[in-house]
Amino acid sequence: MADAHPADPIVDAFESHRDRLRAVAYRMLGSHADAEDVVQEAWLRLSRQDTDTIDNLGGWLTTVVGRISLDVLRSGRTRPEVSFDDQLPEFTVTLDDAPALEDLAAIGDSVGLALLTVLDSLRPDERLAFVLHDVFAVPFAEIGTILGKSADATKMLASRARRKVQAAQQPASAGRQQREVVQAFLAAARDGRFEQLLQVLHPEVKFTVHTPNGTFVTLGATEVATRARLAGSAARGHAATVNGRPGVISWSEDGTPLSLLAFTVADGHITEITAVVDPAKLALMDLPDPA
Repeated sequence: MADAHPADPIVDAFESHRDRLRAVAYRMLGSHADAEDVVQEAWLRLSRQDTDTIDNLGGWLTTVVGRISLDVLRSGRTRPEVSFDDQLPEFTVTLDDAPALEDLAAIGDSVGLALLTVLDSLRPDERLAFVLHDVFAVPFAEIGTILGKSADATKMLASRARRKVQAAQQPASAGRQQREVVQAFLAAARDGRFEQLLQVLHPEVKFTVHTPNGTFVTLGATEVATRARLAGSAARGHAATVNGRPGVISWSEDGTPLSLLAFTVADGHITEITAVVDPAKLALMDLPDPA
């Protein structure tokens, strides 16, 4: 018997491009929710299009997603991923003995927010030119049609963005120094050494803890130092890189994640700490398995 619901070749073709389109939109916007909205809008536009006029469906869809993403960036309609309510930031977590992910020009889907942190410093047109060309290998001529610029002008945008990205990359020595600051903090927290805690905490440090009972924020070095026992308990966890910054992850004996900490370090002082100890939220995160 013939299939009563034959496959739609356009649907199948679109689905074959969905993951790449979502990746393009996410690199542009930094929000999974916004990326899904952009991909859905691209599908709606395709469904209204005479597909016989499309020579290269992948290129056409990438152009549409690029234009929609650019409009969203310019309008400021992106949804913030980090807020002061109970929303949890999106984390990209790798164990420190895992393969390095520093090469921004050769990133894959696993890099996530590590690159987005740098891209936030770019103008929308620079961001589009860099993401589409350097990350997804879209020709400058095609990117220029999205921006309304020539291929040469688009190439200059991408070059300017590339210089900004390269300038924002931290040398390996800086990463080691940040890790040393975090380790000093964890050791002091574990041993209850208050003065040593104050030495590594910025006076205006922010400590955000996501718990089963809600999200709590503590401000100031003295206040954070008095509440640092939670961080000290994670000192026996595994060093990790969280969104390109030093972090620590710990698991129970059965491999269930217990806590995730992420640190922001500047000029030898910790300026921000984020801790996730809510089992429900940890279970929803894409975390590495125990080392």
